Formats: sequence, C-alpha cells, structure tokens
Amino acid sequence: MKFGISTFVNDDGIRPAELARAVEERGFDSLFVPEHSHIPASRETPYPGGGDLPPVYYRTLDQFVTLTAAAVATERLLVVAAINLLIQRDPIHVAKETASVDLVSNGRLVFGVGAGWNLEEMRNHGTDPDTRGAVLDERIEAIKAIWTTEPAEYHGKHVDFDPIFSRPKPVQQPHPPIYFGGNSKATVRRVIQHGGGWLANPFPIEQLTTRIAAMRDGAGRDVPVSVFGVAKDEDVWRAYQGLGIERAALFLPTRPRDESLKLLDTYAEQVAKFQRG
Repeated sequence: MKFGISTFVNDDGIRPAELARAVEERGFDSLFVPEHSHIPASRETPYPGGGDLPPVYYRTLDQFVTLTAAAVATERLLVVAAINLLIQRDPIHVAKETASVDLVSNGRLVFGVGAGWNLEEMRNHGTDPDTRGAVLDERIEAIKAIWTTEPAEYHGKHVDFDPIFSRPKPVQQPHPPIYFGGNSKATVRRVIQHGGGWLANPFPIEQLTTRIAAMRDGAGRDVPVSVFGVAKDEDVWRAYQGLGIERAALFLPTRPRDESLKLLDTYAEQVAKFQRG
C-alpha cells in the first residue's frame, strides 16, 4: 500500500508548490486536493461530518490551479483531484483543464469526481440537486469522449454538443484514471458502469469491506481503491492493507509553512516505521 497526503490548500497555509515538493521529498507518492468553488452564506445544508463547517472549507484555492502548481514543482508526485465537483463545472472546460494538467505533469493526474453534498452550492451553479447523479454520469461520458476522440460529440439529456475539436489530449492513454467519491449503491453502480476506481473517505472498515466487495463482484475486476483523509493510526493502515487498498492519503491539517513541514516530517517517520514492519 502506498501513502499520500490529503489537505485543504488555502490562502493562509503553505503554498502549493512548496507543499508538493515537501510531500515528494519525504517519500509520499501523491497529493490529494479537494475543492469548493464557494460556501453559500445561508449554510442550510448540514456538514456531513457533523457540527459546524470547518473554516478550511471557506478558503480553498482553485483545484486545477493548485494541482498545476504541484505538478510543475515535482517530478514523480501524483496530483489527485479529491474530489472534483464536476456537477458544478462545464464538461468541455473540464476536459481541457484536466488534459492540460495531465500534459504539464507528464501523465500524473488522477481525476476524482463526485456528486457533491452542499445543495445550495450546486444550485448556485444552476444544478438541480435532484438530477446531480444523472448530470455526473453524462458529464463523465462527455469528457471521456472529448479526451479520446476527435472530433468529439455527445448527445444526452443534460449534456449535448455537436462535433468539436479540443486539444490538448491527455498524456495518459486512453485517459487519466477516474475515481468516484461517495458511499452509496449509486457509487457502486457508477464505478462499475464507468470502469473507474473508488475514492473513499475513511469510513469504518466494515463499510469499506462491503462496498469494495460489491464493486469488485459487480465489475468482475480488481477495482482500485484509495482512501483520503486518513488518520495516523497504524491499526487502520493494517486493515486497509488487508482489504487490498492501493493508497492511503494521510490528512494534513492546513497550517503555515514551518508547521506543515514539521508535521510532514512526523508523518514520514511513522510511515517509514510502518513499512519496515
């Protein structure tokens, strides 16, 4: 099992390029970056984690800008959209943005997507929360068409465009790996339908076990699974290994430069010790 780092990259924390270099230098293989375009002031939708919405949600840098900065500052680090709120973005733009990140990173983009949880946020983008699952499915299909064909076209209920030319194409063939966030039967179906992987939150081991089994049985293949936001708990890491999870992205609190580097040193030491057995 490989180890990465997941964190909210904010305007009051360590800058993305220096963070990415520090993550790579300490032996981690990936950097997972979430996104929120904004947080509606109404705060009607409850935070899934319970309680008040953590302050880090309010100050996130743009995801693709962050991933680009991380990519050009490193040589081997995977840059992971974790997750991209595709239901709030135009798929033609996203196809170009992701292909561009894959190009400048020389094929190191992992594209995690999800249907989102903040209903007011998606409504602000013109997305009906009741259709967000169907919108996500069509936008993924449309993006894959743009990535892999030229001219590309797509005709669905929520996404519809006649033949277009779009460059660049991704470096990775046939396209960057796609991982789906969520924890539902719809998530299982989506992973199976689109041939992707699962990008999971650190759910209880029992939930992870059930979902992974359903995905792998339904897909008839070894569905890749990464978990992000992982705690520094070696018992949990061992359980992940037992489930065949490919990557655990440890949660790094958003802190200024010096504190972030010290935390990364601590994490790297613990991971090295764990890997030595």
